[in-house]
Amino acid sequence: MTVSNSKVLVVEDSKFLRMATERALSNAGYLVSTAADGEEALRVAKDKLPDIILLDMMLPKISGPNVLKALKENPATMHIPVIVFTSLSQKNEEKLLSEGAAAYFEKSALALDQNSTRLADTVETVLAKAMERRASSPGQTSV
Repeated sequence: MTVSNSKVLVVEDSKFLRMATERALSNAGYLVSTAADGEEALRVAKDKLPDIILLDMMLPKISGPNVLKALKENPATMHIPVIVFTSLSQKNEEKLLSEGAAAYFEKSALALDQNSTRLADTVETVLAKAMERRASSPGQTSV
């Protein structure tokens, strides 16, 4: 899998951040879908089966932690790596990682107008790790 054909789902309720993140990842070569709330996130994840999901924690309708839980409980989406995309402090990182998140990205580290490479690098790193895990686990099938 290369960046140019990797599908990313960006789940963010802030229209500005959602559009800026979508633009940054599209410019890096990703195929980007978006969702503005937890319900839409679960529907789009099930329909599009992205290669990776960037998930905001503070969402309307269904909270980010509940979306993460639902994704990890659904056999169709449980193997999709999820990067938690939040403005919450890093003290939550360990808990979120134990609940199935593949990585944690603080929005405060995001300067999309100046340098969007850090986010794209994080997405690429998590995708590479997920591919390595799939390759080393031949019994695991993706749905």
